Amino acid sequence: MADRLDLSGRHIVLGLSGGIACYKAAELARELVKAGATVQVVMTEAATHFITPVTMQALTNRPVYTHQWDPREANHMAHINLSREADAVLVAPASADFMAKLVHGRADEILSLLCLARPAERVPLLVAPAMNREMWAHPATQRNVAALRADGVSVLGPAAGDQACGEVGDGRMLEAAELRDELIAFFQPKRLAGQRVLITAGPTFEAIDPVRGITNHSSGKMGFAIARAAQEAGAQVTLVAGPVHLPTPAHVRRIDVQSALQMHDAVMPLAAAHDVFIATAAVADWRPVAAAEQKLKKDGSGRPPAIEMVENPDILAVVARLPQRPYCVGFAAESHDLLRHAQDKRARKQVPLLVGNLGPATFGQDTNALLLVDEHGHRELPQADKLTLARQLVAEIATRLTPPTR
Repeated sequence: MADRLDLSGRHIVLGLSGGIACYKAAELARELVKAGATVQVVMTEAATHFITPVTMQALTNRPVYTHQWDPREANHMAHINLSREADAVLVAPASADFMAKLVHGRADEILSLLCLARPAERVPLLVAPAMNREMWAHPATQRNVAALRADGVSVLGPAAGDQACGEVGDGRMLEAAELRDELIAFFQPKRLAGQRVLITAGPTFEAIDPVRGITNHSSGKMGFAIARAAQEAGAQVTLVAGPVHLPTPAHVRRIDVQSALQMHDAVMPLAAAHDVFIATAAVADWRPVAAAEQKLKKDGSGRPPAIEMVENPDILAVVARLPQRPYCVGFAAESHDLLRHAQDKRARKQVPLLVGNLGPATFGQDTNALLLVDEHGHRELPQADKLTLARQLVAEIATRLTPPTR
């Protein structure tokens, strides 16, 4: 999503402290620039032992600052000038030593000096820890992380996995694309702060026998985009996903299911505890009464085996009838007469907002166009990438919500 220019107009100070994860900072700088940001790199002396200022300058097209007495600044106050220009300061990697400096207000080199001197009320500080697993787990480091959070610093990660020392565990710096998306999310308006959002996404698969089943072309991309957009907007998001091959959006709780009945059984215990339910999943209307235990074979007659079908539960309609129902948003994937079918579906399921789209035109695609239908009429969200539409839909839902009473 980097080519969406989600950071257009943002000026980011990217700080590098010492650590092998500096190699990821090169890709991070590239991703931030591709996302539309201008990037000013500031490095500690230790960081220059892992990656050169020349590399970072080439990737950002801006001179790199490595010490506080830089003669390029007429007033010799690079720590003041650079921090006043920034929309945010992101330190990646942030070593254990550098985080300790931040906690105690030490400022013995340009990067820690810049972080201390920044106008904290308008220039947020984000750090991406990177260190050995034992260093991360050490009580001193954990105390420092807690202190940073208490001071309003956003701590991004770390991740778990293989480490340069050969050990495995927590302490890896997040990947460049993950940090890019964390920064993008940080700047999104928190329209759903404090809200709990439950989303279904993807197709369902109704087994006929051990190797065959009934499903559809839904890729789940729209539902996953909405989950990401809702989380970016500050919501606590639970995503019930049918069989899709998509990565889970950051900080989203995911429950994987296969069939419509499994999706129903996953949603129903959760629905009343959520403020919003968004049913984007393309749930199969019918399923075989019973799946065959063995593969159904051709018998030479030229006729398919008779398969008795039964209707699946209507998850959206059932949730909409709950005594303590969330604000319900339905989706209608149609092949024709979109407005008429969307209006009929909204009235039949008694939901306040129905979102229509033409399924064959959008299944598996990265773009979509949506039609919003409510009791007052309808309006279109024109063709755009699915994350853009998801953010627009989340903003629309936020305007319709009353303050939570629970």
